[in-house]
Amino acid sequence: MAIVVFLRGANVGGHRRFRPSLVAKELQRFDVVNVGATGLFVVRNPGSGQTFRSELVGRLPFDTQVVVCEGADVLALESRSPFQRITVDPDHVRFVSILTGPVRGRLPAMPFGIPSNDDWYVRMIGRKGQFVFGVYRRHMKTILYLGQIDKALGARVTTRNWNTIDAVLKILKA
Repeated sequence: MAIVVFLRGANVGGHRRFRPSLVAKELQRFDVVNVGATGLFVVRNPGSGQTFRSELVGRLPFDTQVVVCEGADVLALESRSPFQRITVDPDHVRFVSILTGPVRGRLPAMPFGIPSNDDWYVRMIGRKGQFVFGVYRRHMKTILYLGQIDKALGARVTTRNWNTIDAVLKILKA
């Protein structure tokens, strides 16, 4: 089964830059598909997970957290997404944050807003395993609050727009 690999903090704001398409090409023996510019790969023939991870890390020009998810878990997001039960305003953007490790303590009850429930720019709406779903407002202040998701959840995350996850779903189903 395929795996989906997320890199945390790559190609963000000009920092920790690399060319994911070139890395995917170098890893073609694993049948790697690059999705976007942020370090998201669908690996259709991963072999031993540790072998692929080592090969990937060896090709990155910086240290970063590598999160590996089973393709089946990502496919399950399509039918288990809390987005199916909510109406999203055109000024809101759906996203998924992937927990990169264990949660310190307990996750807060959802839904909750950042900075507050009354005046939110980022709203966390649900969780399925290591995936935490949310929406954010299209506003200049939002980037500040997206950076606070780690603290709010008590764990480090890497975040992707739902449209990017949709693209991954299409690759996994092909």
